[in-house]
Amino acid sequence: MNAPTPPAAASQTAALASFLASLDFTQIPAPVVARCEDLFLDWFACALAGRSARPIRIFEQFAVTMGPASGPSQVLTNRSTSSPLFAALVNGGASHVVEQDDLHNSSVFHPATVVFPAALAAAQALGTSGRDFIAACVAGYECGIRVGEFLGRSHYRVFHTTGTAGTLAAAAAVGHLLRLDADRMQHALGSAGTQAAGLWEFLRDAADSKQLHTGKAAANGLTAAWIARDGFTGARRILEGPTGMAAGMSSDADPACLVDRLGSRWALAETSFKFHASCRHTHPAADALLELMRTNDLRAEDITRVRCRVHQGAIDVLGPVTDPQSIHQSKFSMGFVLAQIALHGRAGLGEFTDPALRDAKVRAFLDRVEMVLDPEVDGAYPKRWLGRVEVRTTDGRDIAQAVDTPKGDPGNTLSRPELEDKAQRLAAWADGASPAEMRAVIARCWRLHDEPNVAGWLA
Repeated sequence: MNAPTPPAAASQTAALASFLASLDFTQIPAPVVARCEDLFLDWFACALAGRSARPIRIFEQFAVTMGPASGPSQVLTNRSTSSPLFAALVNGGASHVVEQDDLHNSSVFHPATVVFPAALAAAQALGTSGRDFIAACVAGYECGIRVGEFLGRSHYRVFHTTGTAGTLAAAAAVGHLLRLDADRMQHALGSAGTQAAGLWEFLRDAADSKQLHTGKAAANGLTAAWIARDGFTGARRILEGPTGMAAGMSSDADPACLVDRLGSRWALAETSFKFHASCRHTHPAADALLELMRTNDLRAEDITRVRCRVHQGAIDVLGPVTDPQSIHQSKFSMGFVLAQIALHGRAGLGEFTDPALRDAKVRAFLDRVEMVLDPEVDGAYPKRWLGRVEVRTTDGRDIAQAVDTPKGDPGNTLSRPELEDKAQRLAAWADGASPAEMRAVIARCWRLHDEPNVAGWLA
């Protein structure tokens, strides 16, 4: 069965809403279904890894104070239950803490951390099957990725796209679960878009806002869809209208992105997994440095300077973090991340700790790292995230290394055994689940398309 195509004469928002409302599981290619299951496992483990973080404990307390004593939807971090709204909020925040959740390159958007928490919370309240859950999540990915691409590079300089586009992605996923028709789906997108927010200023003082962005995007998107079901109206052209999101949040918006090959291009399948536990802008350089050191048998003490040739987006996001003061802020420091690569050969969860923040060797190496804008790298971005590093050694050599496909990208993806290993490490990080529990979760994820009901993942 062919996927639905939008009517040619409709506005881009209306055409996108029509596609989202009419998408059926049988129209989704089997590899996309399998990829959705991969991405769900990756997200689930990320949520467990964030459970002990201080901002998430605050979210949990907020849910207890403001929400019901129990409900149909599971809060994965503490295994309580609540309303769909508060479960989406907490799980959405938790899954973005350790910086291991997925990323779509050309939209510069983290889909999992907003789509899955909203969809899972709603699906558990509705008694949804795995097939319907997958279809809804695919709708969320296809919507959010296209909105992120539509808003463009100018948007990302100021706005955290996962907080903005993510609100519409969550609305699309929950709207699909609620079986909204095209008209009500359009209203849901309108109500989501008017709530969309998320500013990068928090990085300058190590504030907790990044988790608020994802938690609120999931919860606000869920709200938008639920009220649209009952007849609440939203702006019909919230994306491309004269006072819509593009008008207020972008100077290079491209409305054609909103309907780009709907039904034939499956953007979910383009999504990358994160290999390193840091901001994705650091990954290409981290891969390049790791390869350079392996190839040339170098140690950290052999290196006097690292020059990273990067795209402008990396400078915009990482540039303000010159002296990281928190674990989360250190994940946005190119110098700190490359110090871990140089000193330990990895930048995983265990390398981002309070002792590492104070480590003299880390601080010394951090000061040897610089970023410079490279026209080739910037020209390829955001469709391709190229890694280019140049190293000066203590014996006076200048060595360069290029990486064109960072680990985790679709062309260099993580296999299911690698995803299983990553999920076990994430679950163990904050004692989120035992190895036996995660083996059961993994097995269930691989048969998600056959699950009769997505309720009750952890005892």
